[in-house]
Amino acid sequence: MSEEPVRLSAWVHGAVQGVGFRWWTRSRALELGLVGYARNHSDGRVHVVAEGQRTAGEKLLELLRSGEASESSQAVGQVRQGLFGRVPGRVDLVVESWEPARGDMTGFEER
Repeated sequence: MSEEPVRLSAWVHGAVQGVGFRWWTRSRALELGLVGYARNHSDGRVHVVAEGQRTAGEKLLELLRSGEASESSQAVGQVRQGLFGRVPGRVDLVVESWEPARGDMTGFEER
């Protein structure tokens, strides 16, 4: 029995613009079989919307969070090693929400 597709909406806070973060996110999402987009926001956050199997969405969320700074804060722009390659920039916080998939996206875009 296959699980129902879901939509993950993740707001990524930190130094995540101008460092290749959206490209990195797109690559990870495609590897996981997800569709959606990663979009820069004027306040410095990146909004990631991804649809597909929940387990793939949870893995993407784990990867997004793998760039979170440790207690001994790293320099802005430091590249941290993640499970699927280097996480560009610095992630301070990821705020997530889940809902049923809408099925209105194809591919994965950097916006």
